[in-house]
Amino acid sequence: MTDSFSNRVGAIASTYGTDTIFILGKGPSADRIPSEVYAGSLVIGINDAERIYPADVTIFHGDWVKTALAETGARAQLYLTSTDFRPAQGEVFRAPHISLGQESADLMVQRLLSDDFAIEDVLFMSALQVAREVARHRGRPQQVYMVGFDFQPELGYAQVDGAHYETGDDQTRAMMIGMQENFLLNALYTLQGSALNVTHVGSRAYSRLSVDDLVEMFLPDVHDRPDRTSWAVSIVAEITTNHFGDLGRLERMVRAAAAAGADYVKVQKRDVETFYTREQLDAPYRSPFGTTFADYRHQLELSAEGFRFLDALCKRLGIQWFASVLDEPSYRFVMQFAPPLVKLPSTISEHTDYLSHVAQDCRCGIVLSTGMTDRTYENWVLKTFAHAPQLYLMQANSAYPTPPSDANIGVVRHYDRLSKADPRIVPAYSSHDPGWFGSAMAVAAGARMVEKHVKLGNTDWAHFDAVALDLTTPAFRDYVGKVREAEVIVGAEEKAIAPSEHHKYRRTSA
Repeated sequence: MTDSFSNRVGAIASTYGTDTIFILGKGPSADRIPSEVYAGSLVIGINDAERIYPADVTIFHGDWVKTALAETGARAQLYLTSTDFRPAQGEVFRAPHISLGQESADLMVQRLLSDDFAIEDVLFMSALQVAREVARHRGRPQQVYMVGFDFQPELGYAQVDGAHYETGDDQTRAMMIGMQENFLLNALYTLQGSALNVTHVGSRAYSRLSVDDLVEMFLPDVHDRPDRTSWAVSIVAEITTNHFGDLGRLERMVRAAAAAGADYVKVQKRDVETFYTREQLDAPYRSPFGTTFADYRHQLELSAEGFRFLDALCKRLGIQWFASVLDEPSYRFVMQFAPPLVKLPSTISEHTDYLSHVAQDCRCGIVLSTGMTDRTYENWVLKTFAHAPQLYLMQANSAYPTPPSDANIGVVRHYDRLSKADPRIVPAYSSHDPGWFGSAMAVAAGARMVEKHVKLGNTDWAHFDAVALDLTTPAFRDYVGKVREAEVIVGAEEKAIAPSEHHKYRRTSA
């Protein structure tokens, strides 16, 4: 394989912390798999399967796929194709398409274990080659799950955005699918003892997992999820820039946060060229995006297209979003999307000119984090933001992680008292302390919004704070559950007889 192909596959693989790869086909069994299952793993899509779930790598050779992807917009980071496809986003690596013939069938199986990459007629064979390259880069075996390869043409297709574009009559399609199943059996045999442990997910005799088994393995409590519609405390999944500017990765994080029960997701926006000094931007920084800190930071910023994507995605999922805006150009940029809230983080608490501008201009709720500040700043904020329709005062300590002795949940109780005198004020808590306990305490102290940092696995080159909860694990879902439990236990302030109470010794009349 060429160095450019190998390096690009390796860079994509480096953004995930698991040794799990999904190869996604378009069989209807794929509809039964929640998107959370894929969240922390590299996904290779066949043809237009990325319209089912955002793939990292998409492989195709049919021109009809270009039409299908144009309808919903390209979502993959890398396209492996023999066509002239030119997506609006994502890179393209062009490789020869080798048609399947009587003599070429054996050669296709041979190429599976070679370094000669081609776009095969049986596309999952090319996907397995990509998986082998990932194993080589990671230097360890990979668990590969093949999902949506039902080999039952009479069942039709999985649901996708828009229409189906595949061509050919039903008889030809059935013949091709039957032939592909034989090649899967060949591949499973050939890859025994290799760096790929391949599991077919389905109901065939050779399937090692059913769809229900797969879901239960990744999401053991899938049927016991919190309801976002009936709670007084808002839970924010703080994504920051942990999406790396990749819309597929962003979608995975939003879907996982929504499924876990979050009410909001939050991202960040800053104007890289003005927020940092030239010296900072030119400093060496090693990442898949370049060699300088500027290369890294520019990649992390969502474009207008990215924010439109986020807005549309959240509307489909029934979850809201807002952003931390760190400077005036970013504020102007984000406000075009009419977010329900805007956050002003602790890191810019000394940028009083900018904060004053937002206070005068903004007509939506403002979430203001108070890390690294004291009562003097609080007094300034209360005066400056006196006309904000809602002011979320968010207790925070800016240490990552925050020592328990410095969490100062009592400040939330102080903000709760302020809210009694001024209903515009909403007490809130930004959790930089480990786990859920501090947030549960904050709810007891009166917080009506809690925020927790989230991530999607770990990488060797990106900064993650030590308290971010990994969306590839049950950690954030557990956090949401504990916050909701705290809310139930706190209950109402007005003393009343509860339905569970009864008098053991009732007074009787004389």
